[in-house]
Amino acid sequence: MGKYCEVCGKGTLNGNNVSHSNRKSHRLWAPNVQSVRVEMDGQVKHLNVCTRCLRSGKVRRALPTSHNEEAVATPEA
Repeated sequence: MGKYCEVCGKGTLNGNNVSHSNRKSHRLWAPNVQSVRVEMDGQVKHLNVCTRCLRSGKVRRALPTSHNEEAVATPEA
């Protein structure tokens, strides 16, 4: 899974770690990306979404489906 949000386009940023003696080493900052089931256009898809988009409500998470929906929906008399 790539560190890329498919909703807002947020991706990794690069820069330097700077020590007390001012030595620099390269590093990456990655967003907190989660793979979630999202309902889009009436279909359920798996998307990589950052946690800010999840918290702000930019995506709607799909409800979990149970394997026994028919048995639960039709109770026996």
